[in-house]
Amino acid sequence: MGFFFRRSSILGLLLLFLICLPSNATSLPQATPSQRHNGHSYMNRLLNFPFTWTSKKSRKNLNQWLDTHPKLLRNLQRYENEVVIRFNVSTSAHEAALRKAIDQMLIDVWDFTDNYTDIRIEARRIRPLMGILPPSLHDNHFVLIPDLARAVAATYPSDAPSHSIVQSSSNDWGITPTNDIPAPKKRGVDDIFFHDYQPLSVINTWMKLLDSMFRGRGLVRMVIIGKSYEGRDIPALRVGIPTSSAMPAGSKSPKDTILITGGMHGREWISPATVNYVAWSFIRSIDEDPMIVKILEHFDIVFVPVLNPDGYEYTWDVDRLWRKSRQRTKMQYCPGFDLDHAFGYRWDATQHQTEPCSESFGGYQPFEAVEAAQLADWAKNETDKGVKFVAYLDLHSYSQQVLYPYAYSCAVRPPNLENLQEVAMNLAKHMRLSNGEVYTTTSACEGAVASADNVANAERMRVEAGGGSAIDYIFHELGARYSYQIKLRDTGSYGFLLPSEYIIPTGEELYQAMKYLGDYLLGNNGHESWDDSRSGENPSKKNTPAAEENEDITELRRRRRRRCIGCT
Repeated sequence: MGFFFRRSSILGLLLLFLICLPSNATSLPQATPSQRHNGHSYMNRLLNFPFTWTSKKSRKNLNQWLDTHPKLLRNLQRYENEVVIRFNVSTSAHEAALRKAIDQMLIDVWDFTDNYTDIRIEARRIRPLMGILPPSLHDNHFVLIPDLARAVAATYPSDAPSHSIVQSSSNDWGITPTNDIPAPKKRGVDDIFFHDYQPLSVINTWMKLLDSMFRGRGLVRMVIIGKSYEGRDIPALRVGIPTSSAMPAGSKSPKDTILITGGMHGREWISPATVNYVAWSFIRSIDEDPMIVKILEHFDIVFVPVLNPDGYEYTWDVDRLWRKSRQRTKMQYCPGFDLDHAFGYRWDATQHQTEPCSESFGGYQPFEAVEAAQLADWAKNETDKGVKFVAYLDLHSYSQQVLYPYAYSCAVRPPNLENLQEVAMNLAKHMRLSNGEVYTTTSACEGAVASADNVANAERMRVEAGGGSAIDYIFHELGARYSYQIKLRDTGSYGFLLPSEYIIPTGEELYQAMKYLGDYLLGNNGHESWDDSRSGENPSKKNTPAAEENEDITELRRRRRRRCIGCT
């Protein structure tokens, strides 16, 4: 194929780009001498561990970073009095009590799964929290991260060697050298980009570089899907092999498309890094892997690394743990929208997501969040052009889960539930085969307690409302039959503060999962029929032609089982 490229031709360009990476991507006023003095004094104390985990050079670099980001220092000092606590939640009554307390005290929920809920809270507020929780929860929790400021400081760029926060048997934490972080696979200087988290300006420069290098070959095209509330572009990379030029004029039709988004929540840095890693892996593997060639011949893949650029930028300049967008609300001191509660499908104004100071605030009405509306408008415009979205992956952190629709309710099952479950289990399987990490699968409607089959339990008071989610909207309104939210590493040791040494291993896991998904879709083109008899929901007529609706479901299941022989 004429557009294949030589690896040596791109490594030079990438090396030049990486050498020129700005060590500071934003320009803020320099700190005053007193700020620098206080900042250095505080950072020296913060990094003065009984363990030698960082070199003088890396500590100096971190101080230089804070010199140009004085607001970060103030937030680090605030985090000094905060901890992350894990509650072992085993009953729906516990979950309802915890949800009530979270709403009442406006507590930041870090994560929730079928057996635990992690929250961030000031140490002085722990006693009042326990006062409104049932006694049975008092002994069912432990401190996961006792010194949040240290953990946050460790995530900013430095030349420090691999380090890890490890938990002792007494739940006391420290920073120690460790060998538990897998060594990155050495493939070339291009991987240098993924040896650390990158600020927004560097990510955008990287995407422009890929566009300029491969657009002429028709392999990569950078597109802007919209603008954020603060006016930043939301760029994406469309990756795919052009259809044969030998086809008659006018006979070409838009290729089916797989959409993958990251960076919906600002503080989840592993998400944009993983989207970029998977995009690059597909691009550079085209001259090495026939399966990649086959996938990209049949599908375009649209990679959106940072859907929430304002929030992501804010985590680099001001507040590392900022979650939402930066859009103004009716409450001056509580800006920001949770984009994953802002989409129009089953948006629920009766849930607590309408409290502006809540971390899950989805707005006062559907699509009020600018970035969610921009993604929906772009996707609708694509479908108007004849594009069919066959799959959607929305990357988040943390907890190592593969979640499928519906998020808004456990009482209603999607019409192709068995297909969704099958693919989810195999996505998890291929991620596990990559590095041995276990990913679990479940419906996105699940709260902190796995629901039973009865409707009453399915409609219980959950830790976080699920209405207005992206996976539900793109699944139901745009007909993407395989729609998933994937929560990446880890399972709580670092949470949102995953060290950069995990970027490449996590990216490899998602890359292998994406290869499986592409191979699976090649077998049915993502055009399986909806089994409406199993759900009270009906997809739009536009995406379910009569011929599809009448297809024999038994035959589909038989073919699926045949394809999946040996995949358990």
